[in-house]
Amino acid sequence: MTTAEAGKVYLVGAGPGDPDLLTVKAVRLLAGAGVVLHDDLVPQSILNLAGKQALIISVGKRCGRKKITQAAIHDLMIVSARRGQAVIRLKSGDPMVFGRAAEEIDALREAGVPFEVVPGVTAASSAAAFLETSLTDRRVSSRLIVLSGHHAARSVPEPDLWPGTLPTDATLAIYMPGQDLAQVADSLTRSGIPAAMPCVAVTDVSRPAAAYTASRLSDLSHLPTSSAPTLLLVGHVFEALLTRGIDTEQTSRGGALFPSATHRPLLRALLSPLSSRPERSVVEGSAVRPSALPNSS
Repeated sequence: MTTAEAGKVYLVGAGPGDPDLLTVKAVRLLAGAGVVLHDDLVPQSILNLAGKQALIISVGKRCGRKKITQAAIHDLMIVSARRGQAVIRLKSGDPMVFGRAAEEIDALREAGVPFEVVPGVTAASSAAAFLETSLTDRRVSSRLIVLSGHHAARSVPEPDLWPGTLPTDATLAIYMPGQDLAQVADSLTRSGIPAAMPCVAVTDVSRPAAAYTASRLSDLSHLPTSSAPTLLLVGHVFEALLTRGIDTEQTSRGGALFPSATHRPLLRALLSPLSSRPERSVVEGSAVRPSALPNSS
């Protein structure tokens, strides 16, 4: 079982906001933390999981409003670890997806401070679950492209989200799209995305206030914007979100509700009481061992 180690820094993913989506490892590390340096998007319900001994410091930078510089965050991590503290750098989502983890890892390596990265649920995964839509439905999407609408300062600004033509069989997950959706729409259009492409803006994913709005790319600029954390998803996989209210009969008659004759034996085997099954049941190559299943209580 993992416990927080003194003198070490842990870059921990806090997930999109729901405490139930934290990994078990993240919860254990928080309980033993000496110092917790957290992003603004980490809710109080997750910070409450830190032990009473922990010093909790907000080091968030949201919407261009900086409480602290990135260099100062590096200093806090390094100094705290050198003083023998178990340091949790708690980041919204997954630390390795637009979480500035690369800069912090470089600083820790240069300082000779031991560290470990603990993954978290990223917003795109949580949004897919919230929308009940696979981001990589093989029938319409063969790839997933993760983009950021926010870029670090550069001497030459990048005018588009994607330099060149975007594949139309891809699902796009655009983190931090910003408030100007008209600019985002123009950029996607210049990259070859058709005007009829479905777009979904998800806010506060996994939290009680979670919501989404959907439109075609041609109408993206008309969607309401929010100061809440927002993820913009673009792709053919979201067509059903736009048509669900138009043709409910077609969308409700999925294959899972009307199994073919080929699949009926498999369903019968899976739905039969465990007590009536042999010790080893083999169904189309998949073994089910009743003794390995948890007891109901």
